Amino acid sequence: EESLQMWDLNKRLEAYLARVKFLEEENEVLRAEIQSAKGSPAGDSWRAKYEEELQALRNALAGAFREKCTAELARDNLYEEVQQVKSRCQKEQAAREEAKKQLSLSRKELEEERRAQIWLKERAVQLEKEVEALLEVHEEEKAGLDQEIASFSQSLESFRCAPVAFQPVEVEDYSKRLSEIWKGAVETYKTEVSQLEGSLCQAKENLWKAVEDNQQSQLQLQHLEKDLVGLKARKEMLEESLARQWQEQCGEAEKFQLAMEALEQEKQTLRVQIAQVLEDRQQLMHLKMSLSLEVATYRTLLEAESTRLQMPAG
Repeated sequence: EESLQMWDLNKRLEAYLARVKFLEEENEVLRAEIQSAKGSPAGDSWRAKYEEELQALRNALAGAFREKCTAELARDNLYEEVQQVKSRCQKEQAAREEAKKQLSLSRKELEEERRAQIWLKERAVQLEKEVEALLEVHEEEKAGLDQEIASFSQSLESFRCAPVAFQPVEVEDYSKRLSEIWKGAVETYKTEVSQLEGSLCQAKENLWKAVEDNQQSQLQLQHLEKDLVGLKARKEMLEESLARQWQEQCGEAEKFQLAMEALEQEKQTLRVQIAQVLEDRQQLMHLKMSLSLEVATYRTLLEAESTRLQMPAG
């Protein structure tokens, strides 16, 4: 029974020794491969290439960050320009409203001047009619006086009196009074006509001033509208440029984000591979230690068995 156990132990020992030898050879091969991989220029070149790619990506990321900062500065500048354009548009809108108010006031003044001019024209026509009526009355009174003088002279000739003896005092006084009344009426008419002419000239001057102010307001309003259209076009162009730059910046940021994610995935893959290699190496070390313990155990058993077999012979 002991011989059978010893034979079984020997078989197991041979199997374990063969496996230990195989694992040691495989371990040596792996160690040689690791050393060759560490010392080979291909590994160094691959690592250098990886470092170069990583450095290039870092430089590209730094450049993208600088471009992002530049784009943000440009965006801020464009925002300030847009705010300035908006403030200028508001100022121009206020100036336009003020011009509209001035235009409405000028139109009201123009309407008032037109009404005053119409009233003056009507007043002038009324005064002309009054003057014509006074002239007609004066002509009628003059004709009546002429007829009375003619009839009175005829009556005087019929009496055949001396011309020196008769002096028509009443007729002369009446004619003087009529002439004075006529002169006063003419002077009054001239005064009123001159006043009306002065008022008409003043109304015309005010009308021309109102028309000129209206024209200037119209021209200023047209200039303001042109400036407003130009500012709106510039605002739209700046907004389009800002949106385009923002889209380009977002696209570049997405590209760099994808590149960083790819690098992160590659880094995780390399970490997993390194961890797998370390784990395999650790397992090999544990297996080697267990085999070493088993070999030491079998060696102790063999030594004990050889000692026991030598004792009876002694």
